[in-house]
Amino acid sequence: MRTPSELTDDQLIELYIDGDNNAFTTIVTRHKSKIYTSIYLLIKDKYLAEDIFQDVFVRIIDTIKSGGYKGEGKFIPWAMCIARNMSMDHFRKIKRNPVIKTSDDKDIFDVLDFAQPGIEQKIIKEETYEKVRKLLDMLPENQREVVILRHYANLSFKEISTLTNDSKNTSLGRMRYGLLNLKKIIKKKELTEIF
Repeated sequence: MRTPSELTDDQLIELYIDGDNNAFTTIVTRHKSKIYTSIYLLIKDKYLAEDIFQDVFVRIIDTIKSGGYKGEGKFIPWAMCIARNMSMDHFRKIKRNPVIKTSDDKDIFDVLDFAQPGIEQKIIKEETYEKVRKLLDMLPENQREVVILRHYANLSFKEISTLTNDSKNTSLGRMRYGLLNLKKIIKKKELTEIF
């Protein structure tokens, strides 16, 4: 018999529906970093992102238990859609648009399961993540969102276009312009202030 980590998401969900709570724990462990990181990059508040992350999984559980999840091997895009919608709902509630602002909080990758690197490697990794986050903060919102969904959540452009209600070509264009803008930002003299 295969171990839970060898099973697909849909197989784990079937086990969960049949009463195996450990199967759902495997799903959460498998996808927590992608989902949390995407929420955090949209929300920019560690504690609020943690709350929304928990709410996302409560909604996922409720939907699965009610028979609303149809599977078809698309758990992560479905879960990311819920996460994105719940993040946007937060901004609608406080009547403002999501704006990613520069933050000194270096805890964004605490939820990632990295092997314990040496202190030097850990410092370099934290500094790199902070630099990338600051670069992302300089992009227009629609470009930033596509870059985050593509590179942090590993979604396809088709999945991104479904989440954002845009065409695939629009998502591709935003990614292209986002990357071009990042290159321009890196070439600018002001970049030294970031780093």
